[in-house]
Formats: sequence, structure tokens, C-alpha cells
Amino acid sequence: MRAILVVMVCFVSQDIFAADSPSSTSRFSSAEPGYVYLFPRDHGSHEPFQTEWWYFTGHLHGENGRRFGYELTFFRRGIDSPHVWNNPSTWAMRHVYLAHFALTDEHADQFRVAEKISRTGIRKAGAQANVLDVWIDQWSAKAVSPDHRQFHLQAKAEEFSIDLVVESEKPPVMHGAHGVSQKGEIPGQASHYYSLTRLHTTGSVRVDGKSMAVEGVSWMDHEFGSGDLGENLVGWDWFSLQLDNEHEIMAYGLRRADGTFDPASSGTLVFPNGSSTVLALQDWQISVNRHWTSPTTGARYPHHWSFSIPNAQIELTLSPRMSNQELITTHSTGVTYWEGSVDVTGQWKGQDIHGQGYVELTGYAEPSGREALGVRGKE
Repeated sequence: MRAILVVMVCFVSQDIFAADSPSSTSRFSSAEPGYVYLFPRDHGSHEPFQTEWWYFTGHLHGENGRRFGYELTFFRRGIDSPHVWNNPSTWAMRHVYLAHFALTDEHADQFRVAEKISRTGIRKAGAQANVLDVWIDQWSAKAVSPDHRQFHLQAKAEEFSIDLVVESEKPPVMHGAHGVSQKGEIPGQASHYYSLTRLHTTGSVRVDGKSMAVEGVSWMDHEFGSGDLGENLVGWDWFSLQLDNEHEIMAYGLRRADGTFDPASSGTLVFPNGSSTVLALQDWQISVNRHWTSPTTGARYPHHWSFSIPNAQIELTLSPRMSNQELITTHSTGVTYWEGSVDVTGQWKGQDIHGQGYVELTGYAEPSGREALGVRGKE
């Protein structure tokens, strides 16, 4: 779901925002009902909105049945400061870019993470409008086909890298009602949010100096807006599921301090032909069967789930492929969260079903986004 909590802002540097005046009027637009999506335009950057991210996750199969999960994410954050925007210098930091890259290596039982932070102005980072082309240094996601259905993903860290081509098998799926995905009760606590829910994936993975050919399936989220989560919310549980019967499910629970989900929580059920239906909170149910405690941070995360959509006769079980898929991003966003690949089994209208998915869990480890900025309760 990647709600517009500003998950990327937390430890970018508080100095970046020191010139912002809490009483000033933001130069950025809010996500409002009635937004009309247009592609390939909306694959590109939306600088009128303050916060934006492009999120790729996927499942890859290599030689001898070796399995990997991967996450490659690019964040853009606009700086809401007259001091910055009135500065004519090309070095002025009007936007900050951050990226996370993670690889779940099931064979080796290893979870590897790398991160980057950079800025616009000297083209060390940036994103094009009207077409998917976002980069930080040598990490990038770019459209490579005339029909804008194929994208090239590249990221290289010291011990691991990916070089993948992903091709969308379904049209973009828009989440929420009237062009917005709500993240709270107040108008503006929302984003524009769509997904490419089934991307055929080919390319290579390099681990410890060895490269191997891989093939699999990926998922892409793109979200942009200018609002924060509601002040009564502490985080979210987000699920993307790809089932063997060519259906996909996205669901996110906006979590209150008592662990219950806010009514703004939502989801989407995607059908084989690419059509979809919105799922309100009351349409789906999730329960936690087990927890896992991080030996590094001490955070206690949900770790095994039962997920159902009763009216559609869907009953699923979600199991992490590895326990430790925790990202500690001290050199970029400053946020600690769990995001990892899961196996899916269960029943679909009485028939056995299998699949795979990704789960993201935020707000279980400290510091949270608001606390890191010292603005808890101020939004």
C-alpha cells in the first residue's frame, strides 16, 4: 500500500526541512476525487505532488530450483520550502530521492539489503515526467518498449545485483474510489495509487560474484500524493498476492495503536481479464497465527496469517519464505520495517489454490516515521 506517511523522510536529514514554515501554505497538490489516470503519462513523475514512489517486488526462479525474492523501490520527496524553490541554482535540492534494494536468497537463508539517497540538480538522481524513467546513480527502472509494457530494472550492490526485464500481462489497476486511495478520515489524507499486478520477469541475479539466469513474476506499485496518514494511525500491514488462477489481491490495513484497522483500510480483487473490484475493510478478514521477534531490533512482527474474502469464498494462508526479511534503513529513510516474500495456499470456491505474495509491515519497530522527525501528533 505504501501509504503517504512519508516513510522516506524520517532520517533524510531534519536540516533539509528546517526552512519549512509550519504555518506556510504548501506548494503541493492534494490527492482529490476525480483524478483521471492516463498511461503512459502516469508511469512518470508527478512533481505537483510532494511524495511519490515506484515499488517493484517479485519472485524469481534460477538454476536447480533456486528461489529468490526481490524488492527495488524508488522514492521521491519534494521539499516544501520557499527558500529552496526561490533559489535559482541548479544545485538547489528541490527533490530528494531514496531507494531500497533487497534480495531474499532462500537457498542460502540470507536476506541482503542496500540503500541509496541522492538529489536532483546534477542528475545523480531523478525521474522523467510522462514515462517511467527513475534512477539513483546506477540503480534504475526504465520503460524499454514502444507500448510501455516492458521495463528494465537494474540495481547493483557490493554482494548482489539484479538485471531484469519485466513485462506487464495486465493493464494498470487503480485502487480506491473516484481516483483516490484513502489513508485517513480527513480530505487530503489520500493518494493516487495504481498497480501492475502481474509482470512476467526474466533476467539475471548476481550473488557473491556468481550470476545466474532467472525467470518469475513481479508486481509494481506506483503511488503519489501530498498527505500523511491520519494522526491516530501507527503503521500499516500491506499484502500483494498473485494466485495460480490468474487472480491477484491487494489489501492494506491502516493500524491503530490498539492493533485494530481503521475503516479507511481497503483492498482490490483483480480478475484474469484485468478488471477489478474494490474491497472495503468489511469485505476481507485477516488474523495473525504466529509472530516473529527480530534478533537485531527486538521488534515483534506478525509472521503467519489467515486471509479470507468470505463473499468470494476465498480462504488463504500466508507463510513467509524466510523469517528475517527486516530492512533497517539507517542510511536513507531511517525507517525499520519488515517486507518479504510469502507462500500462499488455501481454497478458492472449494478448490485448492496456490500462489505467492509480498507483505509489508511498518510501525512495529522504533523509531517510527513521526517520532524520527519529532512531529508525533503534529500532522
